[in-house]
Amino acid sequence: MTADRAEGLARTARALAAGEVSSRALTERTLARIEASQPVLNAFKLVRAEAALAEADAADRELAAGGAAARPLLGVPLAVKDDMDVAGEPTAFGCRGDFPPKTADSEAVRRLRATGAVIVGKTNTCELGQWPFTEGPGFGDTRNPWHTGHTPGGSSGGSAAAVAAGLVPAALGSDGAGSVRIPAAWTHLVGIKPQRGRISTWPWPEAFQGITVNGPLARTVEDAALLLDAASGNHAGDLHRPVAVRAAEAATREPGRLRIALSLRMPFTATSKHLHPVVRDRVTTLADRLAGLGHDVTEADPRYGQVGLAFVPRATAGVAEWTRQVPDVSLLDRRTREAARMGRLLGGAPLRLARRSEAALHRRVGAVFSTYDVVLAPTTAAPPPRVGTLAAMNGWRTDQAMIAACPYAWPWNVLGWPGVNVPAGRTPGGLPVGAQLLGPAGSEPLLISLAAQLEADRRWHEQWPAPVAAAA
Repeated sequence: MTADRAEGLARTARALAAGEVSSRALTERTLARIEASQPVLNAFKLVRAEAALAEADAADRELAAGGAAARPLLGVPLAVKDDMDVAGEPTAFGCRGDFPPKTADSEAVRRLRATGAVIVGKTNTCELGQWPFTEGPGFGDTRNPWHTGHTPGGSSGGSAAAVAAGLVPAALGSDGAGSVRIPAAWTHLVGIKPQRGRISTWPWPEAFQGITVNGPLARTVEDAALLLDAASGNHAGDLHRPVAVRAAEAATREPGRLRIALSLRMPFTATSKHLHPVVRDRVTTLADRLAGLGHDVTEADPRYGQVGLAFVPRATAGVAEWTRQVPDVSLLDRRTREAARMGRLLGGAPLRLARRSEAALHRRVGAVFSTYDVVLAPTTAAPPPRVGTLAAMNGWRTDQAMIAACPYAWPWNVLGWPGVNVPAGRTPGGLPVGAQLLGPAGSEPLLISLAAQLEADRRWHEQWPAPVAAAA
């Protein structure tokens, strides 16, 4: 096992089970990498050094007693986004203020611990996960390992930066409008937005009125699928409880010959936006490779209609709900306070109408799957912007810039359906961009199988950014 960057999740778990390395040694290396990178990348909100080492020592004792057979991630160091509760730690979700420590793990974290994972820390996220960058006065700027002058995206930017730089083998993020898929695209990772309810959001019965889900970020499809299986499952209080899938098993299967719709059209938003020519080229090249692998690829678009009318009330109502958890609302970004006010205004009849419209949207958008098995679309319309580009804007300009850069991901949050970002290549300047594989309800196994086939062909996991100390 290397000391300068983390090996993959599956490989690390196998090495631990075989006795090739101890959890203590791995965790010490992980903590050292985090400490060395933090002044540059700033991926972590908090690091649980003492607690993680104690967990690693306990894992080593269990490994010595043969516990790996029952606990697939026993002793593996992982990170989670700072919107997930870890017992004994605050959950600030990108906000300033004195947040009290949580008394219990969130259900997703509890399930990771049940597989034996060591939680080394909580990763940075923008304030309440609202924007596709990870910057703010509560923690500073999180930077992209591929070029530290640029954002890793958001809102799961800390998790993405930590995995892309090899600080940890994988991490959990959350996705409310692309917040796993966007940073995965901009940091050359696999990012899975699962079916709503696949990974519990408890202690929230559903997050942000059902548009936000938890999901894994990893360098390989195998690792992302393994983490998805480890975190999946429900709390008794969850509102959404889909039928279980076996993601890791799907990553080992051929997908068969599929009908794939290449969709470049953006959903209607009444704001200015266009697809960057480099992103278009990389996504269409990926479509050509899929055709070369034997799939039937045709240009076709889902009928999105006015899906945005169902998104805004749910998103802003979710912000309003979360602000009630904040100890000092006056410390919130002005844009957050504006969104919360909007959420309170839309939280009655408009919200109920938005929720009721979902069934009709399923029929309208889902009609594409009567002809095609998978939709291939850009994950973002543009490469990652420079740090600071959006952070200093007012609310209206932020919304416009955010929609212009990231118009493709959020409709699948309204639908609650799965999507998988895969690396699509890089710009001439070396910045990563991605493409998303989109499917109907419960289609994670199919999407994962297709992503694994692409990975075997493209070998994206063999590419690494320069070491952080050498990045410019």
